[in-house]
Amino acid sequence: MSERPALVAGLGCRRECSLEELLSLLDNTLAEHGSSTAELTALASSDHKADEPGLQQLAAQLNLPIHFLLAEVLAGYHGRLTETSAQALQATGTPSVAEASALALAEQLSDRPARLWITKRKSANATMAVACSDP
Repeated sequence: MSERPALVAGLGCRRECSLEELLSLLDNTLAEHGSSTAELTALASSDHKADEPGLQQLAAQLNLPIHFLLAEVLAGYHGRLTETSAQALQATGTPSVAEASALALAEQLSDRPARLWITKRKSANATMAVACSDP
């Protein structure tokens, strides 16, 4: 029996981004790809976002664990990103929060290589990407 691949949503956001905006971005993007939050294994973000109420509320509402990863870990994924942000680099010390955190956590959870399944998507105050571990 094969193990289900890890499917991780990486999230970045501006200060005080609302639960509603995060959930809308996640739901709409996953729906566009024929998926839903029910298929997610976990959520990930930068440790700089650990005190964001919207991210904590999102994890609680979806009943998913959320992992906050160090900028040094996220920086190791720089060469695998589709897009980088000077604003993210200044705020968090890494040029990507959504894509890098999704890749990093998918690999940590599965102990296998991961790839971006959904590249960075944006709303007014949030970003998200989804990575999945290779079978």
